[in-house]
Amino acid sequence: MKRKIGSGINSKENFWGWIYVALGTFLIGLFVFFPMIQSLIMSLQSGKGNNLKFSGFSNYVRMFSDATLIKAVGNTFIFLIVQVPIMIILALIISSVLNDKKLKFSGFFRTAIFLPCVASLVGYSVIIKSIFASDGLVNKLLINIHLISVPIEWITDPFWAKILIIIAITWRWTGYNMIFYLSGLQNIDHSIYEAAEIDGASPFRKFTSITVPLLKPIILFTTITSTIGTLQLFDEPMNITKGGPANATTTISKYIYDLCFTYTPDFGYATSVAYLVVIIVVVLAIIQFKIGGDKNDK
Repeated sequence: MKRKIGSGINSKENFWGWIYVALGTFLIGLFVFFPMIQSLIMSLQSGKGNNLKFSGFSNYVRMFSDATLIKAVGNTFIFLIVQVPIMIILALIISSVLNDKKLKFSGFFRTAIFLPCVASLVGYSVIIKSIFASDGLVNKLLINIHLISVPIEWITDPFWAKILIIIAITWRWTGYNMIFYLSGLQNIDHSIYEAAEIDGASPFRKFTSITVPLLKPIILFTTITSTIGTLQLFDEPMNITKGGPANATTTISKYIYDLCFTYTPDFGYATSVAYLVVIIVVVLAIIQFKIGGDKNDK
């Protein structure tokens, strides 16, 4: 006699399986999808504080004439365009060096470079702010080696404040991406590099012709995650420069915070700005997937 499909699972096990799935689905809906729907509705409302009234797409139209938002978007894209490529390239180079089996104390160097990722956001921001102060360690060092004659105003000068934010987030997140690349490199057969050496390939040629192509999926992944992280950049501008000077380092996330908690609360407009970030992330992710290529493409 043939067994019916699914008869191997008794009704009691099937019941508890559905209960388990239903509980997870309910929690995801309650804490993820319900807030998303609520925030979308709120983005169509305007008013100060809790006095929100439906206003259609007025908040989205308002964005085009909001000089502070335009400035914040520009700052965020400057950080994205400059910092993310620097961080990705640095992480690739460092991981390639640390993957060398002949390198001594490689475990120590890997740990040391990764440690900034687990440091306290506020703590490391305070340290960065201290060493890059007018009378801080960095300015003293640059003066002592005669690279500059007067201290650089890292925090109060619009240009150097941007550079400081780029330095801070590069220092913090390069090690994070390095771990992904190290994991990928250890899965590459070493005989490929040995064959390239026999053919006379230089270290640079092996890096560009073997390492980078074989790590392409991981590079795409880290590029997308780094892009999302930069578009959500908040901690460094908040704790190091307070978004200044004159909004020179204000990011989209920092502006959303200001709309909610610094200025007179405007939750409807702040939510619509948050959805602007969602749209930008989706568009950039699609572009990166198209440029990076899909392994299923023929």
